[in-house]
Amino acid sequence: MKLGPYIRRAFYQRPCLEVAAGLIGLILVRRTAEGRILAGQIVEVEAYLGLGEDPASHAHRAEIERNRAMFGPPGRIYVYRSYGIHACANIVCEPKGRAAAVLLRAVEPLYGIEEMRRNRSLGRDARPMLIAAGPGRLTEAFGITPAQDGQPIARGQPIALREPPDELAGLSFTRCPRIGISKAVDRPYRFCADNSRYLSKPIPGL
Repeated sequence: MKLGPYIRRAFYQRPCLEVAAGLIGLILVRRTAEGRILAGQIVEVEAYLGLGEDPASHAHRAEIERNRAMFGPPGRIYVYRSYGIHACANIVCEPKGRAAAVLLRAVEPLYGIEEMRRNRSLGRDARPMLIAAGPGRLTEAFGITPAQDGQPIARGQPIALREPPDELAGLSFTRCPRIGISKAVDRPYRFCADNSRYLSKPIPGL
């Protein structure tokens, strides 16, 4: 299976909701310190708007040390600890200073699956859809930690995005409300690949 080209910075400079939709189907690639490659197809994301437009966003009120990566430049990763336990990875988008980002919620593992299992302390009999379905599981499987916060997402970097191979291209998706939040819960900013078994939660009504 041959992956497509690397995603360029211009992709991330677009409006947050456009970037979120465009992420569905792309391949998340993680190169470990030892040079091994882990990869999976993105099947679920959530958009968080900037400039005070989204009360559920970490950057809704002001720039602080914790959310600084959200303020740009675009094409970088914003990683934070949820409840001090799980790391969550976000793709920063829109022009610098707008503080918009897209949370990676789930991927379908493609390469390095056994290493992902080890990273998650999963046995060989564990269902593949449990490996990276959910933002905390995803970062654990891919070995993404707050140490990567603010790093560029690009060719030659530990974390990159690539176009999918032809046989995995063209995923359709559904928009629905975000989950696991208490503010702006009705906004349809969650994007899920249709018919995917690897989502963190089912699409409502399906």
